[in-house]
Amino acid sequence: MKIHEYQAKQILYKYGVRIPKGEVAETPSKAREIAERIGPNVVLKAQVHAGGRGKGGGIKLVSSAQEAEKIAQEMIGMTLFTHQTGPEGKLVKRILVEEALDITRELYVGIVVDRAKEAPVVMASSEGGVEIEKVAAETPELIFKEYVNPAAGFLGFQARNLAFKLGLGGETFKQAVKFILSLYKAFEATDASLAEINPLLITKKGNVLALDAKMNFDDNALPRHPEIKEMRDLDEEDPLEVEASKYNLNYIKLDGNVGCMVNGAGLAMATMDIIMHSGSMPANFLDVGGGVSEEAVKNAFEILVSDQDVKAALINIFGGIVRCDLVANGIVKAAKEIGLKVPMVVRLEGTNVDLGKKILKESGLAFYPAANMKEAAEKVVPLAKQQERS
Repeated sequence: MKIHEYQAKQILYKYGVRIPKGEVAETPSKAREIAERIGPNVVLKAQVHAGGRGKGGGIKLVSSAQEAEKIAQEMIGMTLFTHQTGPEGKLVKRILVEEALDITRELYVGIVVDRAKEAPVVMASSEGGVEIEKVAAETPELIFKEYVNPAAGFLGFQARNLAFKLGLGGETFKQAVKFILSLYKAFEATDASLAEINPLLITKKGNVLALDAKMNFDDNALPRHPEIKEMRDLDEEDPLEVEASKYNLNYIKLDGNVGCMVNGAGLAMATMDIIMHSGSMPANFLDVGGGVSEEAVKNAFEILVSDQDVKAALINIFGGIVRCDLVANGIVKAAKEIGLKVPMVVRLEGTNVDLGKKILKESGLAFYPAANMKEAAEKVVPLAKQQERS
């Protein structure tokens, strides 16, 4: 789950991470009120789940409360376009009004879980304010890493090592060490999957603050953090992903034209691979899970065909725990209620497969059966391309 910058800063502040003075505003008059209190020089920052806001006009520096109100009037309600929003952009509903600070240096600190190392990794770079992916690609030697032993935790010498490599000294060095340790404490305590400060600001007085903040959280841990779960902004998420989450379905929107419904993440990956190998691209990742019910299949079907980018669909089910006849009944029930809006290829295998195939055949609906994954992909790709042309 993702949250807004202002929410991330609220969380980090509780764990001792130093942040600029600021408050969130949903109206121009509120922006003016905040600017009068912490200004006169303030920064207005659009709160959307996307990077590159500055280049898109989503970050503005103003020098008075009156100007803050005027610029807020322009920003709140605007559609912000950045390299991360996609062509549809993001609607700005609120802005963060924050004190403007004198900047000497911009650094980077981030924490993620390294799946290969099976451990968190704390990263730091002197190249703050730049996309870390670009730094990693062009100058990887400027990214310093400290891996965390989960049993021992993140230790003081590791934070000092990173601060030293960033070229910091004196009081700024001490502040940076405390900052990095506090950031890791917040990361661990909240079950975050990402905690990123870009840029990490060094002021002219040598103070260390989080000028920007980004946090993502492990969805599976959210029941332990109801206060974080309440921060979820459904307006920032794909509507179909939101709908899928209501039924505990794993759905991720992709860029292709072939809809996929499978049971199990491994089968989902294999299905997407074979679709690409056959000459097309998947439109989504939709995993109904191993113990799927007939009702869940119906809900998944409805979500699948609701995507306007889906020109043909592939339902690929392996009946291990789940029975193929149960899946077939769910598909038929949904198709009769909703309609077959796109050509649909169905491949069933496993428990009660013959009964499942019989249910589909006797339904009177125009499904395209397939005996294996290769045949299924070779059928669905031409159907999707044909629908694209028509």
